[in-house]
Amino acid sequence: MKAIDYKKKNIDCFAKTKDLRLFDKDTKNFYKSIVVMSKRADQIAADLKQEFQESSHQYATKSDSLEEVYENREQIELSRFYEQLPKPTQLAMYEFENDQVYFRDVTEEE
Repeated sequence: MKAIDYKKKNIDCFAKTKDLRLFDKDTKNFYKSIVVMSKRADQIAADLKQEFQESSHQYATKSDSLEEVYENREQIELSRFYEQLPKPTQLAMYEFENDQVYFRDVTEEE
């Protein structure tokens, strides 16, 4: 999923108290739910980092001299956009609560 898609979802960036019983409805185990959300948050963070690096290379300057330091407006706007996104943990919790995460337990399949 692209960063702009996460921005369109209007996920609240502030921490809120959650009912812990809602997290174990699918897995029947609170700790398994935390592991699923943690792994999904890692995936989201890696995707956002890769997307940011790819888009920031477009605006990279080619000069190597230290004297010529100036503001690149596009890079600043790009950085602000990614800073205003919700944290990957919040995105993973949102996806888990709305049943948008696919997971399977290998130990239960055996």
